[in-house]
Amino acid sequence: MCLMPFQALHATCVAGGELRLDRNSAKCEMYSSLVAKTNLRKRTSEDPRFLGGKSVSIPKAPPAMATPALTIDTQHDDMIHDAQLDYYGKRLATCSSDRTIKVYDVTHNAQQSNEQVLTGHEGPVWQISWAHPKFGTLLASCSYDGKVIIFKEAQLGKWSQVHVHAFHQASVNSIAWAPYEYGLSLACASADGKVSILTHTAAEGWTTSYFQDSTLGCNAVSWAPFHSSGRQGKRVVTASCDNSVKVWFLADGATEWVKEDLHQSTPHHGDWVRDVAWAPSTGAPISIVASASEDRTVAIWTQVNEERWTKEVLHTFDAPVWRVSWSITGNVLAVSSGDHKVTLWKESLDKKWMYVNVACALSLDVSFCSQISSVDEVGALHQAKE
Repeated sequence: MCLMPFQALHATCVAGGELRLDRNSAKCEMYSSLVAKTNLRKRTSEDPRFLGGKSVSIPKAPPAMATPALTIDTQHDDMIHDAQLDYYGKRLATCSSDRTIKVYDVTHNAQQSNEQVLTGHEGPVWQISWAHPKFGTLLASCSYDGKVIIFKEAQLGKWSQVHVHAFHQASVNSIAWAPYEYGLSLACASADGKVSILTHTAAEGWTTSYFQDSTLGCNAVSWAPFHSSGRQGKRVVTASCDNSVKVWFLADGATEWVKEDLHQSTPHHGDWVRDVAWAPSTGAPISIVASASEDRTVAIWTQVNEERWTKEVLHTFDAPVWRVSWSITGNVLAVSSGDHKVTLWKESLDKKWMYVNVACALSLDVSFCSQISSVDEVGALHQAKE
């Protein structure tokens, strides 16, 4: 998810390597952040990522829909795993099992010939992430080959590799740029159980630090907002194959990441934790994290005024849960599960989490609803109208 005060496009993957985009106002990337990323470490028959070749199919959305404004045939030769719009919503990047990354201009008058193909990986590319534009046009990618590659566009349409991060010994499953206030820093979560932090400074260039998250492997990583809860230092949350959620803290001036105690006497989840998402800051002294697991549950973790973390099970779904993503304002959560559904959840005034449909969410959080799209059974993208 990105903070974009400009007009944006909404993207999703459909059959045959084709992407359909909807133009609407406000922010985007909520739906593209829900596009499934694949992990070859474990495949289950229920996994929607393997139920249609290159397609991710979601049931029909509510009646109020917009007509797709732009269709891009990506011409990827295999399944698309991620699609991300840049900060301004003008460029779309996709990655695939065909080992390539493609970048498109998705402005209103863009032509298909504007496609750029980025190569360098030797295995399926799971995820891509745009850096904040204050650092230039940088795009990071992670792959089953264990590498993270950072590409830079020095001139329009001219991309080059500026750094290859080959630290990990197994698939790199997730990457996330830190809040720009922390500088140019990228967290990388790997199946080797390590999370590496790749940082660039003018004085030292690219440097690497890391911590051991789990001996069984790490599936996802997410940064806390800048100085979350008023706390100095950096924090990340990880999703692990040991069924746990972990919060790690790096104090200002320190070099070692320290694991925070979540004070939970019971297991965090009953199966692999597939995704975690730290909610954007609302200005209140509170931290909120959502975790999604193959045990079919989503958990909400809350910390107020740096006190102990509390856990609440949001809901038990009918299938494994693969992705979670917060609205820009941090008060609505989107959940993607293996039963081909994307559901929205909002916390009520009495601190109870409630299911809301898209139409209802329009009145709750307009900026978020403009981000939600769905795909019907023939692969057409729909966008809920504001």
